[in-house]
Amino acid sequence: MHQYLFFIGNFPIRMYGIMLCTAIFLATATAYFLACKDGRGWEKLLPDIGIYGGFAGLVGARLWDVFFFDWEYYSEHLMEIPFVWQGGMAVQGGIIGGVLAGAIYCHRRHVDWVDMLDVICPALFIGQSIGRMANLLNGDAFGAPTGGNFGILYPEGTLAHATYGSAPLWPAEVWEGQIDIILFALLLLFQTTHYKKGQCCCLYVMMYSVLRFFLEFLRGDYTEPFLFGLKSAQATSLVFFLIALCGFLYCGFRKEPEAAKTKKKKQPGTRS
Repeated sequence: MHQYLFFIGNFPIRMYGIMLCTAIFLATATAYFLACKDGRGWEKLLPDIGIYGGFAGLVGARLWDVFFFDWEYYSEHLMEIPFVWQGGMAVQGGIIGGVLAGAIYCHRRHVDWVDMLDVICPALFIGQSIGRMANLLNGDAFGAPTGGNFGILYPEGTLAHATYGSAPLWPAEVWEGQIDIILFALLLLFQTTHYKKGQCCCLYVMMYSVLRFFLEFLRGDYTEPFLFGLKSAQATSLVFFLIALCGFLYCGFRKEPEAAKTKKKKQPGTRS
């Protein structure tokens, strides 16, 4: 585990930043591939969406963490809000920020952003998985103590070590990154069915919400209850799951316009 790749003078080049950039690049590349396979020309928009969505996602991830997870601290240390290398990037805020930026971009280009998101949303799991590698290398988003002689031992200088010392911790961020790949494959499999517009992105939200809800029981970086004994990430995951479930059912029963029915695709994943 290395927080720093090398130094330029006294300026550190952090593995955290390198891995986050890698996550954005490979998520965009995967989305580009999926758009090419879909065959509607959306791949031409993906480089711009990757840049705008990536930047907005980083801002959203940081602000979500500051205001929902750790406002008690940052309300007294406002100048530290930009210090992302200290740890504190919420996936949920990153998704919302990135998708919102992409939706605005698509609207200005007269592209149905929900239709596009249905096609490219599996790529988000690739970005999230690599992002958890960044957390591991930085020693944040860590698990709670296992209570035994097994678990991850974080080195000095990491937030995990400052919080729990040399206690072995659950590999929460590692498991989340691994399960993200499984969810990526399951979402690709779902795209081979005759799903309705909006259902694929709703299923993405549901699957990640379930994953995050249960893994929060092993997380040790945020332990204070937020609502009804649930942590803040669990409460928001529950809300997102219910909203996405309602959206999934609504999209399934909604009758599509006649114009949409005439646009049949040759690729797997054609919607009925």
